[in-house]
Amino acid sequence: MRPVYIEGIGVYAPGLRGWTEAAAVLSGLSAYAPTPLPPLKPALLAPDVRRRTSEHIRLAVEVAGEAARMAGTDAKELASVFATAESDGGITHDICIEVAKENPQVSPTKFHNSVTNAPAGYWCMAVGSQQPSTSVSGWDGTCAVGLMEAVAQLLTDQPRVLLVVHDAPFPEPLHAVRPLSAIFGMALVLGRGKSSRSLAQLTLSAPAPLADETTCADNALEAMRVGNPAARALPLLAALAAKRATTIDLPYVSDRQGLRLQVEPCV
Repeated sequence: MRPVYIEGIGVYAPGLRGWTEAAAVLSGLSAYAPTPLPPLKPALLAPDVRRRTSEHIRLAVEVAGEAARMAGTDAKELASVFATAESDGGITHDICIEVAKENPQVSPTKFHNSVTNAPAGYWCMAVGSQQPSTSVSGWDGTCAVGLMEAVAQLLTDQPRVLLVVHDAPFPEPLHAVRPLSAIFGMALVLGRGKSSRSLAQLTLSAPAPLADETTCADNALEAMRVGNPAARALPLLAALAAKRATTIDLPYVSDRQGLRLQVEPCV
């Protein structure tokens, strides 16, 4: 595939609260400490809207906003791809509890927040976007699926695409069935051509048999990487933080298929 260019980055996870903090950790300048996260209050969401959203939705809007600001682009002009393996686990839990009752009364707000494209909808409303938005899911390969969709749009008809990859843990008892270790969200603004804001060049290879996933050297970061599908992006973020040319292998749609990324920093 032709290369695309990364212009903005957003990230939010324990010990990686925003790209400035994350870059220091992932480049090795600071030790990683998985400190607890405060409640998310994305400035893009008006207080009355924010009260109707879940942590999962606020996570997606938070990292999307950071990436758009870093790219210095008008957020409402960005086409977007939102990728999540499990959608909103907290809302799913609440609805399951309610429908198990003798006389269930599912909240309309919870119902419309339960759909996979709810974060995309809140983002588009927050920034006033009328650009195309796609929501995708691919189990543990969700990060690669999202990258493939975003790059495909760039190479066809979009000059820039916002990619948001986000997942948060389920409450019990669903957590026991599908354990996610920690909340993790990341966003990239990707451009079709190189510009003065380009941070790195990214080239994707067509899915092929997966030999080994690229891992994190730090044990705690590696535990986060394997514990949340969105956190499979950590090796890519580490390469961007260190401004290092490298090759990264991500899981794709099965245990046997992978997506290879070639990363080259822009000088």
